[in-house]
Order: sequence, then structure tokens, then C-alpha cells
Amino acid sequence: MTAKSVQDKTTLHNGVQMPWFGLGVFKVEEGPDTIHSVKAAIKNGYLSIDTAAVYQNEEGVGEGIRQGLAESGLKRGDLFITSKVWNADLGYEETLAAYETSLQKLGLDYLDLYLIHWPVAGKYKSAWKALEKLYKQGRVKAIGVSNFQIHHLEDLMKDAEINPMVNQVELHPKLTQMELRDFCRQHAIQIEAWSPLMQGELLTHPVLLKIAETHGKSVAQIILRWDLQNEIITIPKSIKEHRIIENSSIFDFNLSLQEMETINLLNENRRVGPDPDHIDF
Repeated sequence: MTAKSVQDKTTLHNGVQMPWFGLGVFKVEEGPDTIHSVKAAIKNGYLSIDTAAVYQNEEGVGEGIRQGLAESGLKRGDLFITSKVWNADLGYEETLAAYETSLQKLGLDYLDLYLIHWPVAGKYKSAWKALEKLYKQGRVKAIGVSNFQIHHLEDLMKDAEINPMVNQVELHPKLTQMELRDFCRQHAIQIEAWSPLMQGELLTHPVLLKIAETHGKSVAQIILRWDLQNEIITIPKSIKEHRIIENSSIFDFNLSLQEMETINLLNENRRVGPDPDHIDF
């Protein structure tokens, strides 16, 4: 099912509903920029905000949420807030402590989704046990991972009581992750794309420019529409309100099957971020 509006949701394997579309705040500077972008997103209908401990802007996200809720009349329960545990905090007790720190900085009582940020060898299983505990206690609505390849997921699920509900990975037309997407589909793990616009690298691609021209849309809108039609949750980042509005103005057109296939064929298995099999941070 393709989303019909910025507020449409998919149902995760535990029954929790997660918006298909949201705001990412990677590399958004703590302070006014973060507060403004989160507030602008909520004002313009976004319900999902994605941050992480390592972004060092959870306090700004929290303030943006408070101001956004006050101005929109929405309640906390209307929003879907994600954060992630950083590599240095992977470990059972460390992850539990990191969760408390994130909640405190965000000024929230719970998170909707908490993710292991990277699959650090020998550490992610104990962290996963902590996430399972938080989930069973009802302190987080859903748990998942980020940047996990198939072999990481297989290894984790061997010992897990609860399978991840989400896997957030780098995904864009030059890194389509087809095998990983198939694996996650088979195991009811929802795929979510970070860096959907390849940090802006794709915005001048001639093939995408041509498709954009056909629809009277921007290249960013074409890529984000491609995500949704592939049933991929997407969280583009912007600090400018006009861009936040533009990014979400993708519910009034459809890409044809041929256009979808043309975009799929741009794949080069090329990353702009780190390779999850070679992380040293």
C-alpha cells in the first residue's frame, strides 16, 4: 500500500503504527536550527521525527517537539519519535543507561522507536537484550536496528526473543539494497531509508531530472516518491521550512512502473556513509 498523505502509517510486526514519512535531523546543529526544523515539520503535518544520541541534538529536538505540540494542538501520542543508542554505549547496562539519557534530553516519558545505531561486533547482542527489556516494560513502543546487513540480522535473530521491527539503512537510487529488502520483507522487518537523497549528490542526475520534468516535480520529490512506492519509510533532512514542505509534497502523483524500474537501474551499490562491515568508530 502506498501512502496517500504525510500522516499515513504502516503497521510494524508488533501492531504499532509508524508513519511512512518523517524528518531526519542528522548533522543538524543543536540549538535554533534543530528547534526550528522540528517545529516546522510538525506545523506542516509531519508526525515522525528521527534523531540519535550521537547527533547531539536531542535537547533541541525535545524543545522543537514541545513548541510544535503547543502550536499545533497535537498531543505527544500523535507523534512518532525515534532515537538510537551509540556504539560506545552498546552493552546491557550501558544501553539501559543510554536510553534514560536520551529520554531526559528529549524531555519525553517514552520513545516510539529505539534503534541500535551500528552493528558493532560482539556488542549488539547484549544491547539488544536491553532493548527487549525496555520493550517488555512498555517503555518503548518498538525496537529495531540501523545499518544491519543480512548476516548481522541472522546472527542477532538466532538469540533474540523479539525480532527487530525496523532496520534503518543507507538507501537511495545508487544503493537500492534489493537483497536486504527482500530478506527484511520475509522476516516482517520494516526497511527505513537514511540519506534518501544521497546527501544531495543525486539532485543533478540527468535520468532523475528527466523524470522530474515529466511530473513537474523536483528530483528530491521523485526519489522520495520512489521510496514510498517501494514501501520504504523515508526521513529526509532539511532545516528550511520551504524544503520541509516541498519534501512532503509527493502525494499528488505516481511514478509509472517503467519509471520505477528506470530508477532501480541506477543502482551502483555505492555508499556515501560507512560500510557496516568495516566500522571503526
